[in-house]
Amino acid sequence: MLSERELAFVAIHKDCYPRVYRFIRRRVESAEMAEELAADVFRVVWQKWDDNPRTDPGWLLTVARNLVGNAYRSRDRQQALQDKLRATAFLSNGGGSENIAVHDAMAQLRDKDREILQLAYWDELGTAEIAAVLQCSDSAAKVRLHRARAALRKQMPAFATPLNQTLEA
Repeated sequence: MLSERELAFVAIHKDCYPRVYRFIRRRVESAEMAEELAADVFRVVWQKWDDNPRTDPGWLLTVARNLVGNAYRSRDRQQALQDKLRATAFLSNGGGSENIAVHDAMAQLRDKDREILQLAYWDELGTAEIAAVLQCSDSAAKVRLHRARAALRKQMPAFATPLNQTLEA
C-alpha cells in the first residue's frame, strides 16, 4: 500500500509528466534524451519533497529548463574534449592516422555504444566486468557490445578497414 506522499507524487507525475516532457522535447535532439530529462525532473521533485512540496507547473518547468541547460553544457564539454583529442591525435600521428578515424567514428555513436566500447577497449574489461559496471547480465553485455561494434563499423570510413579484413576480400 502506498503512503500519502507516494500517492500524491504519483498524481503529480500523472498530471504533469506530459507537459514537462513536451517542454523538454522541444528543446533537445532526441526523444530518448527528453524522456531521461523528464524523469530527472520528477527525481528532483521527489528528492525535494517535504511537508509543503512545490509542484506548480512553473517550478517543474524551471527545473526542466535547468536540466536541459546542464545536458547541453555537458554535451558541449564532451564535444570540446573530443575536438581536443582529435587535434592531439592529428598533431601526434599526422593527418592520415587511423586514430583520427576512430575518434571521429566514436563521436558519431550513441553515448551507450561509446561507453561500452570504451569499457571494452580503453579500459580493457571483459564482458563479465562490463556487465558488472553496467549492472546488466553477461549476455546483455555481450549483445550490447556486439551492437556497439556493428555501429562503429558503420561509422568507420572505408580507408580505415583493418588489414585482416582487406586480406580476406
